[in-house]
Amino acid sequence: MIQRIQSVYLFFAFVASAVLPFVFYLWIENDAKGTKVFFMGNIVYTVLFGLSSTLAILSIMTYKKRQQQFVMNRLNMILNLILLGLFVYRTLNLSGETTVSEKGIGMFLPVLSIFLLVLANRAIKKDEDLVKSVDRLR
Repeated sequence: MIQRIQSVYLFFAFVASAVLPFVFYLWIENDAKGTKVFFMGNIVYTVLFGLSSTLAILSIMTYKKRQQQFVMNRLNMILNLILLGLFVYRTLNLSGETTVSEKGIGMFLPVLSIFLLVLANRAIKKDEDLVKSVDRLR
């Protein structure tokens, strides 16, 4: 399981969607205190990050079923695209105050997760092609 490169990519995608949102903030609100907003402030962000991390772990555990793993990664990419779209929507709808609001690095975590999932799918496809080529020789 762990000796396959896609398992490593999926583990890093899990870390990007389950651990790093607790570390990096999404944005800083422009109030008197400059409050940092994390993903737990909105239930939609919490659910989407939770689903993404759950799908990454389930995909790691289904290492014997490559097609199912491939489909779960595609679904995880769609969830991360929805999350990224919500972040972009939130960024574009911020009020036009005189002071510039600061965006955090946490808004780019879905991009990192999508990149890692694409790498994992590429490795799964390579494994699937290798298994099919070995079956032809029998």
